[in-house]
Amino acid sequence: MDIIKNLDGNKLVIALEGRLDTSTAPNLEAELKSSLDGVEELVLDFNKLEYISSAGLRVVLGAQKTMSKQGEMKLTGVNDEVMEVFEITGFVDILTIE
Repeated sequence: MDIIKNLDGNKLVIALEGRLDTSTAPNLEAELKSSLDGVEELVLDFNKLEYISSAGLRVVLGAQKTMSKQGEMKLTGVNDEVMEVFEITGFVDILTIE
């Protein structure tokens, strides 16, 4: 999985390409932990994300918890397969998905 970051003031956009699964989730988690200080708006761009596993869901949920204390988070470009995972797990009720 590739992680592309773009910080503009207090807005951070992280674009993910590939699969967010057990082997790649720790990379995203580390990237988020080192990048969220002072960020008030986090956008996770899923346009090129092909798959998300439970490990990936855990990282996304952790980011949501952090951002609920310091600003807002939204997901963009979610494909049908990933959206189905969010619907089955109830994440559509927790996350802002555009």
